[in-house]
Formats: sequence, structure tokens, C-alpha cells
Amino acid sequence: MPNSIELFKKYVPLLDEVYKLSSLTSDLDGAPELARQGENVNELIIPKIDMSGLANYSRNGGYVDGDVTFTNETVKCNFDRGRKFTVDTLDNLETAMMAFGRLASEFIRTKVTPEIDAFRFATYASISGIGTTDAAALSTGANVITALRAAVNAMDEAEVPSTERYLYITPTLLGLIRDLDTTKSKEVLDGFAKIVKVPQSRFYTGIKQLSGKVETISGSGTDDQTAGGFKKADSAKNINFMIIHKPAVIQYQKHVAPKVFTPEQNQDSDGWIFGYRNVGISDAYENKVAGIYLHKAAS
Repeated sequence: MPNSIELFKKYVPLLDEVYKLSSLTSDLDGAPELARQGENVNELIIPKIDMSGLANYSRNGGYVDGDVTFTNETVKCNFDRGRKFTVDTLDNLETAMMAFGRLASEFIRTKVTPEIDAFRFATYASISGIGTTDAAALSTGANVITALRAAVNAMDEAEVPSTERYLYITPTLLGLIRDLDTTKSKEVLDGFAKIVKVPQSRFYTGIKQLSGKVETISGSGTDDQTAGGFKKADSAKNINFMIIHKPAVIQYQKHVAPKVFTPEQNQDSDGWIFGYRNVGISDAYENKVAGIYLHKAAS
């Protein structure tokens, strides 16, 4: 059986590639070397820097001393989700490995990354102090361009650097802009490091993550959440577009653990087990919230 484990491990590097190809927000992942383990397993330590501004220079006295402060901020992971699947041992070794490879990639592509994206967008949308517009439906390309120009102007006035700005927008609204095929429409899109189309199904101001169990609701019976995954929160609104300056967000995947157990190790049934867990953080630096702009539907 150790050979079986080694065979399955060959699939593990491919799982990260599946995430990169299917996740819409992976471009915002922070450099791993900038974060380190905190005292607790669910914490990360993020470096921050603060410094004095310019002061008067004297020909006699020279420079005025300034202060520079390097601090390490401890942040707690706010995403911790997992799932387990079983493939019966009657499948032969080759079939089991193929099943695991297909199961793992499809699970990450169709279940994991949509929820991670939705969680991140909802988290950033709820951060206090970001630029926000709560507007009527954007029904024409001209409406979308006007809204985007207002967003860009707001970020420019807040002195958010023009580099590394990512535009996340629904395919419908992006299509309205491109259908115009005008110089004005091209100009408004040229200023972004990348434009990413986000399906409305993962673009909400809030989501509810389902527990994967039948939950008891006090006074209301039960709520079947066995399907797992997520859904739009009751009070949430649709997001039309978001502009995110990458250095403004704290986004790391701290612990991604796909693993396999053989039938001999499985204490519950005669089958191979695929387990997956993902622990990460999505947040923003409090002094860089101007680097996030949200345009959401009014209702």
C-alpha cells in the first residue's frame, strides 16, 4: 500500500495547478515569504511599516530626525473548510487512482474555488471604510463606463497607486462595455492590471457557508445543509464590480491539505478515502482600505 500512497501523491502538485486555473482571485494571493506562522496554528504574522513624513531641512542643523516603525501584525485565519470522500476498494488500484485524480480536480474546480472566490469577495465587500456605491441597475454600457470612471476617480483622489489594480466585473456588464466598441470604452478598461469576469453566482456582498450537516434551528425545525458549499446570504446584494489594489489585501492560503487513506487505514469502511482541507485568510490592511472599491446593486 505505500506504493499506492506514493502514486496518489503524484496528483497533489496538480491540485494546486487546478486552483490556479479555476480561481478568479488567485492573482491577489500574497507572497508566502512575507507571512509567517503565529503563536497559534490559525494565525499568521504579517509585516507592516510606518514612517514619518518630510520635515524642514536646515543648512545649519541639517536633517530633522524621523521615525520608522516596523511591526508585525498577528491576524487570524477566517476560512477553514474541508470535506471527505470515499471510493470503494473493489475498484482496482489503477481505477482508484484515476478516480481520485478526477474527483480531486473536479471537486476543487467546481466546489472549492467558487466558494473561496465568493468568500473573498464577500469579505472584502464588508470591510469598513472601503469605497462603496449602492446604485440602481447598470443597464447600458454608458452607465457602466460612468460608474467605472467614478470608481477610478475616487481611488485616484485617495492616492491609490494606479498599478496593480484588478477589475472584477460580471460578464454581463463587461459585455455591455465591449459592445460599445468606442475609444471611450477602451480607455476606461486600459488602466487595469487585469480584468476578470466573475459570474454573479460567486459575486455577492455576503454568503452563507453551509455546514454539511442537518442543522437544528430553535423553534423552526431543521435545516438540511448536507449538500455543503455556500449560498447568497439573505441580506446580501449582488456585486456589479469591484476594483482591488493588490497591496491593500491580506490574502494567503495558510494550509491546503489533500490527503489519502488506504482501505487498511480506513476504520469506517472498506474503501479509499480522499480528504481535503483549506485554511486561509482574506482581509485588508486598515491603512489601505481605499484600495478596495465596491459597486453593488441597490436591491
